[in-house]
Amino acid sequence: MRGINMKRTDFMGLAQLIQEKYHALTKSEKRIADYLLKNQEQAVYQTMKDVTEAVKVGDATLIRFSQKIGFHGFSDLKIAIAKEEFTSQYEGDNDRQFYDRILENQIKVLESTRQLLDSEVVLLAIEALTKAKRIYIIGVGSSGLSAASLEKMLLRVGVHANHIVDPHFQAHALALLGPEDLVICFSLSGRTKDIHDSLKIAKENHTPIIAITNFKSSPIAELGDIVLQTANEEFFDGGSLAGKISQLFISETLVRGYEINNKIKTVELREKVLRSIIDKVLD
Repeated sequence: MRGINMKRTDFMGLAQLIQEKYHALTKSEKRIADYLLKNQEQAVYQTMKDVTEAVKVGDATLIRFSQKIGFHGFSDLKIAIAKEEFTSQYEGDNDRQFYDRILENQIKVLESTRQLLDSEVVLLAIEALTKAKRIYIIGVGSSGLSAASLEKMLLRVGVHANHIVDPHFQAHALALLGPEDLVICFSLSGRTKDIHDSLKIAKENHTPIIAITNFKSSPIAELGDIVLQTANEEFFDGGSLAGKISQLFISETLVRGYEINNKIKTVELREKVLRSIIDKVLD
């Protein structure tokens, strides 16, 4: 059963696979099939628990369903869905200027991220930044790069923060924080285990948490006191430019908002920084 039709699933869409097997499914399995066909894009980012609770079936039923249509299990099924979506998104790149598609994707992500911004939540985040005695910014992988960028962006408005990408150092640093400090985390999926583990330590110390993530219902978002939502979904395209742009847009919003709300003397700060580095530029 585990190897059934695996070669065919490489080139068959989910809808076709389900249609071929639908008559052989049980009533419970048909409910799963109907749910996935209606929620294919969302299912990629859902856990087994999310789906089974939505359909009201057990884990074993979902596994049997996945195997009946030709996959090892639910994770294997999700990867196939993601592959199908990814392929459809990039079809036609040979027939047009591919960099036009890249630009369109970045614009779409920025517009979507802006639509998700709640001005009241942004103000709460700025207030938390203003009050914080110490600030740690955490992320791993691609999100770690965004954490490093936010550290530098905050420095330009006079805010000293530290970014940490190593999970062990994250645990060490966050264990020493308290209610007067602040943790900012980046995780597009909201399910990064290392980040979740680190945040639980901060939570135990009652340290405020700003979570920057795609999904408000994710485990990491649930640990956040303030949640700022990014818009890019990249289950199959991890580390894409769009994901970073969405995170950096949120970061720039926080920094600029802090600058305005705290009446930072922007020109004086910029001049001071410029004078400190101007001699490092070759004529």
